[in-house]
Amino acid sequence: MLKNILPRGRSRSLNRTQKAAIAGVGALGAAAVALTAVPASGQTTTTSEAAPTAKVAYSTKQIQDVHAGVTGQLAGASQKVATIEAKQEAAAKKATAEKKAAAKKATAKRAAKETTSRSAQRTEVKKVAKSYPDNLDGWIREARAIMKKHGIPGTYEGIHRNIMRESSGNPKAINDWDINAINGIPSKGLLQVIPPTFAAYHVPGTSKNIYDPVANIVAACNYAADKYGTMDNVDSAY
Repeated sequence: MLKNILPRGRSRSLNRTQKAAIAGVGALGAAAVALTAVPASGQTTTTSEAAPTAKVAYSTKQIQDVHAGVTGQLAGASQKVATIEAKQEAAAKKATAEKKAAAKKATAKRAAKETTSRSAQRTEVKKVAKSYPDNLDGWIREARAIMKKHGIPGTYEGIHRNIMRESSGNPKAINDWDINAINGIPSKGLLQVIPPTFAAYHVPGTSKNIYDPVANIVAACNYAADKYGTMDNVDSAY
């Protein structure tokens, strides 16, 4: 094709203008070839040659975000654990405080109950003292009521029988002739009790006067229960 450009009979050497023209024609031809390779739809056809592998640029941004997320989760879990432990500790302190308060309340209640009981006992003793006549029958019945509270046995009949034998029912009776009198410790009262025996077997809540009829009966029955099982088993001097 290049041969037709040159006039016949002229030299084959090309000047600068001709070389430029030839280069322009070549460029146009290359452009035409490139245009014919593009389909009418404008889509580029895929060639079988593998595209060169692009270099991948790595970034630490995502890793940092993940690390931050995990750290946040751990912090949240730690906070939850701390909250649970705080609640448990508060519950334990509350339970301990309630237990102490309950124990204190129970102690106060027992103390109040004991005080009320002692007061009731004193009142009851006073009522008992006022509810019996001041005679042998009243003394025996009052003595038996006190004996019952202290677990001291003795029937009305057994007590009455021994009183009549020992003193004939006289609370001021005193024996001044037997061995005890000779030894300086005479028997005294309804059931003729010597002072050492009365002191040893005296029952709290009764008079400490050996001539007091109720106190004398109770102490004598307490002694008889210890030595003979009950005053009912006594039929003679004891």
